[in-house]
Amino acid sequence: MTDLHHDVCGTGPVLLVVPGGAGHPMGLDGMTDRLTDRFTVVTYDPLGLAHGHLGRPVTDQRVAHWSEGARRVLEAVLPEGASAYVLGLSSGGIAALDLLARHPERLRHVVAHEPPVVEVLADADRQRAMFAEVCDTYRAAGVKAAGARLAAGLEGRPATAGPTEGEPPALGEELTTPMGIFLTRVLPSFTAYAPDLAALKTVSARLTLAAGADSRGGLLHRTATSAAELTGAAFTEFPGGHIGAVEHPGEFAERLADVLLSPGVTGS
Repeated sequence: MTDLHHDVCGTGPVLLVVPGGAGHPMGLDGMTDRLTDRFTVVTYDPLGLAHGHLGRPVTDQRVAHWSEGARRVLEAVLPEGASAYVLGLSSGGIAALDLLARHPERLRHVVAHEPPVVEVLADADRQRAMFAEVCDTYRAAGVKAAGARLAAGLEGRPATAGPTEGEPPALGEELTTPMGIFLTRVLPSFTAYAPDLAALKTVSARLTLAAGADSRGGLLHRTATSAAELTGAAFTEFPGGHIGAVEHPGEFAERLADVLLSPGVTGS
């Protein structure tokens, strides 16, 4: 890993943002712009998709690679002796959990928002099968059908779109969009990741699991609450649903600042 693609803006303590999906930070500016008066916001782009790499070959991704890249970004931007806050969203939330488990020494506090860590659930096998079906649907019928299957799975609804309701992507098309990369290179391996619960228990005071208020009853609200219970970490709700940071940027930013800067949060 030679390229550490990231953007820096604002002043104050470092806040590392690890986006979800394939790591493309699209749509997050509305939230991050509202935090720059309180934090030095460092937005990590693990695959460089927003830095000219979209369309280039992408291998199957591993959580440890993203968290190691995040660690190296922090080493590059943190002043000597300083520590950072971290916000991980969805797949980025999984990377944030791995980062905290492996390298807690320079982390003030981590917020993992709706990480799809289905391995913490009693019905993990069923959920892995659902995600595999999403990937198969993409290959058979394209992104619209796969998105419908994923939305149904996250909401706990029966699938309404079969794999024949669409056209398969053209050869190589999966590398031309962040969603295609996410469905083929990120989703399978990331949703098979089992967090190191023992390690996270030892640093649970520096961890908050979060989920959108609109996600109650859904799969990723369950993963967040279950991970919090199993590690002893705090749990809190944020405005909106899974993409609340995009749909409610102002409210999401304020809730994040409240959580991170609360007198009871380690490092504040």
